[in-house]
Amino acid sequence: MGTVIFSDVHADASAISAFVSCIKKPSFADHFGTIDTVVNLGDILHRGNHPSATLSYVHQLAGEFRLISVMGNHDHAFINRIPVSGSDAVSTCRHEEVRGSPLLSLFTGMPMEWVCDTMLFVHGGPIEIGSSTLRLKCWQRLGREPGDSFAGYHYTPEMAFSALRTRGLVHMCCGHQHSPLCCRNTPDGINNHDLEFCEVKGAKNDPDILLVAQLPLDVPTIFRLGACSGKNPEFAYTDFTTFSFIRMA
Repeated sequence: MGTVIFSDVHADASAISAFVSCIKKPSFADHFGTIDTVVNLGDILHRGNHPSATLSYVHQLAGEFRLISVMGNHDHAFINRIPVSGSDAVSTCRHEEVRGSPLLSLFTGMPMEWVCDTMLFVHGGPIEIGSSTLRLKCWQRLGREPGDSFAGYHYTPEMAFSALRTRGLVHMCCGHQHSPLCCRNTPDGINNHDLEFCEVKGAKNDPDILLVAQLPLDVPTIFRLGACSGKNPEFAYTDFTTFSFIRMA
């Protein structure tokens, strides 16, 4: 049994449709294992033009799997009417049309994070640093130097691993920055691990091709997912002994 994780759909209904179709195929379970939980790391909303359809797909997932959702910064901004960049006039209009929709019940009581086994799932970062908007965990960003910025508080890998250790946790899975990254805390120090994607083909007559980079959970690791949006949606699967970055080709 394992967990599928996705992040940063940004109202891209085509991408989440392809993702949902992919994980429901028998060939997916044959290769990776069965799914007992799906984790949404946030940023369902903004930027894209199809928020209503996207939210409907998320509710569909909740009806077919155990779905865990954590808050993304764009979701937080939409709910609290905080101005953010990245959405054109069409996107803005479509998002205003869903205000008051029952589909937004997804966000009622949504937490900033979720913990399973020894892994923290969060949109942005793990740092407890106050309640101002840009310091909330859904706004935090992984960076080389710590400090406040107009886009959210920047934390370093060293700070993240320290925060995890304090809580008795080992690994962290986040999204937010739209590019996959694997940062490992090895006996030789903290380093970024190059991801080597290999092609995995589906069953016979299945046109889907997945690119997969799999790593063992043998040392403390930060796993940052690419965005589940665009022509090549990205997501991940873990059985808590290995972690697989997955890109739809």
